[in-house]
Amino acid sequence: MAGVDERLLVRVTAEPLDPAEAVGFVGDAGAGGVVVFLGTVRDHSEAGAVTGLHYEAWDELAVVRMREVAGELFEKWPVRRAALLHRTGSLAIGEVSVVVACSAPHRTDAFEACRHGIERIKEDVPIWKKEALSSGESHWVRGS
Repeated sequence: MAGVDERLLVRVTAEPLDPAEAVGFVGDAGAGGVVVFLGTVRDHSEAGAVTGLHYEAWDELAVVRMREVAGELFEKWPVRRAALLHRTGSLAIGEVSVVVACSAPHRTDAFEACRHGIERIKEDVPIWKKEALSSGESHWVRGS
């Protein structure tokens, strides 16, 4: 993946995520489309009312896997730049837990690459979430 590093931003962090950072990073004069996906903490799940989430990651491996996912984006679409960011720790309702941003010459490629990025992160990156429910219970949830 020669030349990919300067076109890629990957981070797993306990700090709040800034979508504007990702948008700024993926900006490129050769891009006609920038697509950003924000995953946010919602107030409900199949288990009931949710009061918050807690994310844990195998940080080093998560970064490696996210870089591999990014490699897929650069191989399958004419992606100019990409940002894949994931939060760890305790998050409140409405907070951003994951950001995937892609720029490409055309919108279709940017949309497809961005969607592929989030789907692959959910499938293959070692990050786990625990839901806190209004009932006082909490449980680990497999990515979906």
